[in-house]
Amino acid sequence: MVRRQLLLGSTSRRHFSFSTSARHNSYENTISNLKIGKHTRVIFQGFTGFFGQMTDIWQATANATESIEWGTNIVGGVTPGKNGEHLGLPVLPTVREAMEKLKPDATGIYVAAHQAPGAIEEAIEAEIPLIVTVAEHIPIHDIMRIHSMLKTQSRSRLVGANAPGIISAIGKCRIGFQPLPCFMPGRVGIVAKSGTLSYEAVASTTRAGLGQSLCIGMGGDVLAGTNFVDALKIFEHDDETEGIVLIGEIGGEAEIEAAEWIKDYKQRSPNPKPISALIGGIHAAPGRVMGHAGAFTLPGEPDALTKIKHLEAVGVTVVNHPAKFGDAMKVLLGKSGRASAGAAASGLSQRRSMHTMRQGRPTRKAAASYLATATTAIQKRNLYIREELALDLLRERGINASEYSGRGRKRMLAVAVDRANLSPCIIASPATSTGDPHAQAKKFAFDYKQGFDVGQAPAIAEHLQLGDSSKESLPKLINGLVDLYMKKEAFLLETMFVERLGELKVVGARFGFDDAAFRSTKRQSGIHGLRRTEDEDPQELEAEKDGIVYIKLAGDGNIGTLVNGAGLAMNTVDALADAGGKAANFLDTGGKATSETVKKSFEVILQDERVKVIFVNIFGGLTLGDMIANGVLLAFKELEMRLPVVVRIRGTNEEQGQKIIAESGLPLHAYDDFEAAAAKAIELANG
Repeated sequence: MVRRQLLLGSTSRRHFSFSTSARHNSYENTISNLKIGKHTRVIFQGFTGFFGQMTDIWQATANATESIEWGTNIVGGVTPGKNGEHLGLPVLPTVREAMEKLKPDATGIYVAAHQAPGAIEEAIEAEIPLIVTVAEHIPIHDIMRIHSMLKTQSRSRLVGANAPGIISAIGKCRIGFQPLPCFMPGRVGIVAKSGTLSYEAVASTTRAGLGQSLCIGMGGDVLAGTNFVDALKIFEHDDETEGIVLIGEIGGEAEIEAAEWIKDYKQRSPNPKPISALIGGIHAAPGRVMGHAGAFTLPGEPDALTKIKHLEAVGVTVVNHPAKFGDAMKVLLGKSGRASAGAAASGLSQRRSMHTMRQGRPTRKAAASYLATATTAIQKRNLYIREELALDLLRERGINASEYSGRGRKRMLAVAVDRANLSPCIIASPATSTGDPHAQAKKFAFDYKQGFDVGQAPAIAEHLQLGDSSKESLPKLINGLVDLYMKKEAFLLETMFVERLGELKVVGARFGFDDAAFRSTKRQSGIHGLRRTEDEDPQELEAEKDGIVYIKLAGDGNIGTLVNGAGLAMNTVDALADAGGKAANFLDTGGKATSETVKKSFEVILQDERVKVIFVNIFGGLTLGDMIANGVLLAFKELEMRLPVVVRIRGTNEEQGQKIIAESGLPLHAYDDFEAAAAKAIELANG
């Protein structure tokens, strides 16, 4: 049983005083656990084991070795059923025993998605202060159950899932798989949904001579254990942080909540810390999941432009590419009058360019293992089924459902994820059939474990503007939808219904299920069997086989994009549009950004006859620049390429990669600056 007590930390751990709200009051008391540093005692769960079924990858060992060399205070680890030593550190069979004997402040969970929920729950029960989960594709309903646990306690704080982790550049403490060569101790705090965009932001602030204090990977999952406001509260009280970078994207309302917090912060602070931000997904494909599990918009959620407007309205400087963060923060810090506008003194002597830094740079084998943790070959996360199949599922539950006859006012009723409350919710809208059904959407959250409270039905009926004769039918429809949602692990059950003779009749349905429940844990095989691949784009299906997320964008786009990382892929499409270009696709090579995957990506892009040039935009945090360059050459050789290719490679081994491209003798154009590369791609596409 998880005890409901206030966390009393050791004298070595720094704590701050935060105001708490009625919502998640107990869990909010754990925000101070995010302040990691040299004092932080770290353990690894899955310390000695292989990562999932990938027996060629010894993930935790490679990561721990590098982190220890960098300075992280790893004190041991946990592998079920084992007692002994690994890397000269103790290995214990349970997290509870590790907590008692090793007294960790934090745990890094390095297990596969199907094992991660159990590992997180074990860490919560052992009351470890900070739990960092990097695995992607943890089923949504498992995460909702975990959040239901977290809300009832005040000792453990979760970072992730689907996150690169958390890292203190000043304190030399890394819990995650961030590329160490990018980091330099400094004064900028960073919080981000996207791992790759955060690495670009880190590299930019390093090149600007500012460095970083604390970087928190909020992660791209549907329900994050730590959000923007949590991070902002840490940065506000952190004397080592002088400026703040926030990186968001489509999905949820965390950026809007951050804007509201920033407004209040600026009103109460005589000299607020400057903040710069980037929001990805302005040109996201409607109704699609853009690489990250949480990068899609649910009914009633704001789009990327709305988030940008809210942030700009409270004085946040918004940039359109992460490479601009360094210069933007230098200007903002200068205007703020803060004395510490440069890097931390402890970091000045350690500054290196990323392509020349040798100590701590991941090997090819280690880099591949890190990437596998964040993104496995299971890229597809959502499963939308045909409407007729959705109506069949409702009829099986005794719900009146058929095609719309053209009579009756349509209203919207859905069961979905409430990202603000970290729980399921009912979404209702009284909008007419001629209007936007999401325009008046209102959420009614309910606890995952306790289920829907029928006492909420009258308020939902009132919002839907139902007639008196049909109000009594609403609980039956809601309970039927909730039952389906819970038992079949849906993330969205959206219906349109009409009132008919005192009853409610469903006349339209859009049902989305969590495909990770099948792919990660082999649950919901029946629902997975409802997938109809003949309804999907053949190119997208072909890419999926190789672990590549490819989405063909509508319109007359003529620039094929090939990018590593979902956030960076979204931003590439957006930034090309700002420069006057039109992307034909979204493509995220994900964690399999190898030479072979680059070639496969070219094959998929070349099937789109609209494409006149291919733009390769790679940030080599963990991916190596020379490996990507060789992949480009491999594609030219084996595919007999006829189209020009523009290649932007930054980060690890960037000079080697650029040299390979420049000396190839092929129609390739190598750049390190994004704007110059984008301009060349647009010129070639329109030439």
